[in-house]
Amino acid sequence: MTQQGATATLPEPEEAEADFAEAPETGPLRRCLVTREQVAREEALRFVVGPEAKLVFDVAATLPGRGLWLSAKADVIALALKRGVFSRAAKQRVEVPADLAGTVEALLLRRVSELLGLARRGGGAISGFEKAREWLVEGKAGLVVQASDGSVEERARFIGGRAVGVVSPLDAAGLGRIFGREHAVHVVIAPGKLAKMIEVDANRLAGVAGRQTSGHIAPSLNTVEAGLGET
Repeated sequence: MTQQGATATLPEPEEAEADFAEAPETGPLRRCLVTREQVAREEALRFVVGPEAKLVFDVAATLPGRGLWLSAKADVIALALKRGVFSRAAKQRVEVPADLAGTVEALLLRRVSELLGLARRGGGAISGFEKAREWLVEGKAGLVVQASDGSVEERARFIGGRAVGVVSPLDAAGLGRIFGREHAVHVVIAPGKLAKMIEVDANRLAGVAGRQTSGHIAPSLNTVEAGLGET
């Protein structure tokens, strides 16, 4: 995998057509149409050509049709638009949203928010420093979700050096709305499928937004909902 900041020799646009025809949609790896690198399915974005030849971001990777895959990175999406790889790979003219990265980011953030809400309603998530840290100390944490605008020192103190996945897809106000309070900085998700899904989508979101999964200022949920209303 090419490291960020290194100069990469990318394939010519025409090669995307062959990759699309040859790359299988089975197994743990998917081939990125832009870089032609094989990446883990969890680190990639799936698109399909929908009705009227419009490109659709398949956020859950479940829609019918052959998938067109990109690495979940902002610069890869930008280059895909510049090179027109979707139309080339699909061998037809495909209508692509003008703000594709923004659409993908908004849908991923909505999905993460919905998954967090599902975990809360099912009793598989808890918020608040003391209650959440109790789960963490007792080994009941499959994932830690921390507000992106919380104190770095407080977030580190909460983790206490424990080996656990940490993501920060939302700010404190956004997390608070999901957990029925004004603000929420620390959330612990119980081990299981939901924890894994939240971690995967939060990391994909961070890649698309061009930031790390922690230590960043995430958009508020209100901003995302407004953006989706415009798409």
